[in-house]
Amino acid sequence: MICAYAGMEGKKLEALQRAEKDMGRTLLAFSCQDVKPASLSEEQVGRIRTLEKELGVVVVAL
Repeated sequence: MICAYAGMEGKKLEALQRAEKDMGRTLLAFSCQDVKPASLSEEQVGRIRTLEKELGVVVVAL
C-alpha cells in the first residue's frame, strides 16, 4: 500500500478544516492505493538509491 496527501476541496476540505478548528490540531489527509513493487535488478536498485540520495526523497518503483 502506498499513500500520498489527499487532494481535497469543497465540502470535504471544509469538513477537515472544521475538525482541525474544533480539535485545535493540524490534521493531514491521505489517499492510499494497493500497489505491487516492481521486480528490479541490482543495477536498477543501485540507480534508485543514488537518485534518492541526490534528491533527498524516497523513490518507489511500481
